[in-house]
Amino acid sequence: MEIASKYESQKVEKHWYEYWMSNGYFHSTPDEREPYTIVIPPPNVTGVLHMGHMLNNTIQDVLIRRARLMGKNACWVPGTDHASIATEAKVVAKLKEQGIDKADLTREEFLKHAWDWTDEYGGVILEQLKKLGCSCDWDRTKFTLDDNMSASVIKVFVDLFEKGLIYRGFRMVNWDPEAQTTLSDEEVIHEEKQGLLYYLEYQIEGSDEKVTIATTRPETILGDTAICINPNDERYTHLKGKKAIVPLSGRAIPIIEDDYVDIEFGTGCLKVTPAHDINDKALGEKHNLEVIDILNADASLNHHGLHYEGKDRFVVRKEISKELEEKGFLVKTETHLNKVGTSERTKAVIEPRLSDQWFLKMEELAEPAIKAVLETGDVKLFPKKFENTYRHWMENIRDWNISRQLWWGQQIPAYYYGEGAEDFVVAESKDEALEKAIVKTGNSTLKISDLKQDEDALDTWFSSWLWPISVFNGILEPENKEIEYYYPTNDLVTGPDILFFWVARMIISGYEYRDKPPFENVYLTGLVRDKQRRKMSKSLGNSPDALGLIEEYGADGVRVGLLLSAAAGNDLMFDESLCQQGKNFANKIWNGFRLVQGWEVADLPQPEASKLGLEWYNAKFNQTLLEIEDHFSKYRISDALMAIYKLVWDDYSSWLLEIVKPAYQQPIDKTTFDAVLAIFENNLKLLHPFMPFLTEEIWQHIAERTPEEALVIAKWPEANKVDEVLISGFDFAAEVIAGVRTIRKQKNIPMKEYLELSVLNEADIAKDWDTVITKLTNVSEISYVSEAVDGALSFRVKSNEYFIPISGAIDVDAEIKKIEEELKYTKGFLMSVEKKLSNERFVSNAPDQVIEIERKKKSDAEAKIETLQKSLASLK
Repeated sequence: MEIASKYESQKVEKHWYEYWMSNGYFHSTPDEREPYTIVIPPPNVTGVLHMGHMLNNTIQDVLIRRARLMGKNACWVPGTDHASIATEAKVVAKLKEQGIDKADLTREEFLKHAWDWTDEYGGVILEQLKKLGCSCDWDRTKFTLDDNMSASVIKVFVDLFEKGLIYRGFRMVNWDPEAQTTLSDEEVIHEEKQGLLYYLEYQIEGSDEKVTIATTRPETILGDTAICINPNDERYTHLKGKKAIVPLSGRAIPIIEDDYVDIEFGTGCLKVTPAHDINDKALGEKHNLEVIDILNADASLNHHGLHYEGKDRFVVRKEISKELEEKGFLVKTETHLNKVGTSERTKAVIEPRLSDQWFLKMEELAEPAIKAVLETGDVKLFPKKFENTYRHWMENIRDWNISRQLWWGQQIPAYYYGEGAEDFVVAESKDEALEKAIVKTGNSTLKISDLKQDEDALDTWFSSWLWPISVFNGILEPENKEIEYYYPTNDLVTGPDILFFWVARMIISGYEYRDKPPFENVYLTGLVRDKQRRKMSKSLGNSPDALGLIEEYGADGVRVGLLLSAAAGNDLMFDESLCQQGKNFANKIWNGFRLVQGWEVADLPQPEASKLGLEWYNAKFNQTLLEIEDHFSKYRISDALMAIYKLVWDDYSSWLLEIVKPAYQQPIDKTTFDAVLAIFENNLKLLHPFMPFLTEEIWQHIAERTPEEALVIAKWPEANKVDEVLISGFDFAAEVIAGVRTIRKQKNIPMKEYLELSVLNEADIAKDWDTVITKLTNVSEISYVSEAVDGALSFRVKSNEYFIPISGAIDVDAEIKKIEEELKYTKGFLMSVEKKLSNERFVSNAPDQVIEIERKKKSDAEAKIETLQKSLASLK
């Protein structure tokens, strides 16, 4: 194949992705090999690719491609989540544009619109992941509302209900007025917001006395059903048994006593609104108070709201405070910092609301999941620091509110046959529900038409917590071949923000339904932020177009750019220059390949320098491979990439290719050429998980390959014993080469001009590397001498001094002046160090490592002075 002068990422990426897909490299079926399984954190069906997805899925692809190269049966299951709240909101918005109100539709009619929307937009993000190079088993793509996935959810609900773990209760819940559904505690974000504290006067019935009460929500006074005082508060003892008049409404409410009220806080009087505060609800139950709910589902005021009926709560807050002030009820206002609960999904301010909801008891279920992470280590979190977060959440776990007032999702399988609180059955189907209802009631005349299914849907997380099991149909067929082979999965890659929402709950369901954890390791990525450390968001306009980056820099360039600075658990400060760095790396590799392919090959003897250089590089490759394996074992993916980056950029491109490169317009010997190609192929194998497109393109250019010989399924290199002597020998040679090059640069001596190099052999050093030093510095010969060489510039490498006679090549007077100045400066520096070391107070008080640093400065300065003096003597 002809090699293009420039790497064309878009053309290459499309070609090779189609090739991989057509040859079925990503598809997995159970066989005799060791399985390696990852399940994708299913993105919302409403989603499009953003930087967080890019990072998360690049890491997963690195892991799965490496496992494939290691000969494992690699299976990466993709899919999407139905995302009840987000999707329903989008469908409602679209219907509104068409002049259709959800309230005017039946459930079935609305769901048809929702499915139409999903069919049109639902697969967008998965197609975008292909452009990133993700090697998922697309034949296994799942959706959380697929028939068998939903059936699994319903089966689990019924099972947990029958075990007594699911119950229905009238509770104070978190209400999202925008989505018009309840939320679990974990879906509420508490933010500190500046607000006002309103001091209101309530008149005592039958007297002129008034009590002052402070509230942050003056609109809720319309739902007040008591005033509460502490029985030990002497200021209000005389009010016991009396009543107070609610401002504006004129209702008389009892004054109750309870030591829940803090005497020292505020005015010592508390308004009690049982329908709108969880603590007030507890007081209401204890004192048998009336419950007055003043809000509609959309947080506008209902008929209890007097003349504010139909107005939004925040509009009412402004208007009612003005009315209270005008009528003399508002004493004063103060600025007040308050924690306000907001919806994670819609950002709406949450309202506490009393409602009949379904709950899952969590305390008992959580025990095995706590042990798995914090005691036995059956599930390992990377980085380990997140164990503390996990512990806090799990040890303070509350019952999970699993019902949502939505239509998009699995409908709760509870069927009502009467009006009583217990007049329902839970079953997997209506037919089964009818049988259970007949048994429960003893009424054989009941018909299916007498049953009414619960209107609520299940929380989306209640389907995704089964994901690692349900994608292999392990709930409906718990002993099927696939679940037995692929479960538990190996690694989970996700963000720490859903450590509880999803990760912990999956561990819980894994133990409940498989008696095993769902995965062995959890790699928690950081958040992608901008250079100013701000979270990426559309509203800030700081989130780049993910597909635009791929088009500009190539998928490989973007992958490398993201991973080079994406240490586990640490936020990534994204800068587009990182992608440019990745693109530059791709070009470096491409140009290095073109260089090698451009060499003419001949049947010649192998030069000693090439032989030695190849032996060194193989040793360096083995050393780096062991380092990479260690990084992977600790999930330091960015460190693994950096090790490969340095190996390819520095050791291979900058050193090895220079060592073996033939002279201008001269051929290379076949032995060296073949060895360089073999080395390059091993480099490509290490690079492939990170840069799949570029590496496959070059791999296929190197030789004619059958589909069975594609890089995507090649064999990962095996590390051999590291030859440390070769590596240290080269390091020594590299310092010598650097010394000669520095002198050339300082004295403007061109490379084409030969130099002589003499070595004052004070120590017995290996001369094996002389051929490499000679080639890379263009010295005519290296001689070993027993005394310093006059009239030569010198430099020191370890205990050996190197001399380069340069008579006629430089201005001697100028060189003498320069050396004298440097000598003067170095002597002055030495004096300052010696003065510090002779100071007894410094030596006795400074840490040992600080003193050691100063002593090293002294010895280095003395060695430099000796070298400069010799250089000066040789020039005079």
